[in-house]
Amino acid sequence: MRLTWMLVLLVACKGGAVNTEADAELAYTGLDDMIGKAMGLGFDGFNAADSANIDEQAGTGDVSGTVAVNGQVDQGNSDNKNMRLTVALAEYSDTVLINDDEDELTVTYWTTEGSEPALDLTLRSIPDGTLEGTMSGSFDMEGDLEDTVTLELTLAGPLEADDGDDDDATRRVAGQTTITGTATTSAGTFDVNLTR
Repeated sequence: MRLTWMLVLLVACKGGAVNTEADAELAYTGLDDMIGKAMGLGFDGFNAADSANIDEQAGTGDVSGTVAVNGQVDQGNSDNKNMRLTVALAEYSDTVLINDDEDELTVTYWTTEGSEPALDLTLRSIPDGTLEGTMSGSFDMEGDLEDTVTLELTLAGPLEADDGDDDDATRRVAGQTTITGTATTSAGTFDVNLTR
């Protein structure tokens, strides 16, 4: 993911402490790609499920670590379904470029076992309807930023059929999911309003 930032933001965040609302924005930025990965893993589990419990779906960070999604999905013949998932990170880090000089934000994230953030999605008129949902929970950080960032996000966007043998297989339309809400650290809150 490539973003344009003033170099002063990079200088401000070096040393680990989260001191400003701009640091809260950077804390979210390091998780932005992970949110898309987590939703994709949730849909992988949904499409493969033959019971209410999905098999764990796991992916990796661009730099290090893993993201794992577990949970439950609705069964039955309705074309409206719910997913109730948890998201676990272990030493997770993505490549985040924060200015035109290609300086990188180096932050590793993890979650606490038993207190994993929740990812809840409602799917309507599958396979090519809409999704609505939330992601909420806390992620610990170390590296250029050292703190905890708490996300309270709302997700919304269209669905499309996922090619395969299952007529009900579905996925989100990449680049058309609206993400709004907040990313809060000890230093302040960043208001999230993005489309991914």
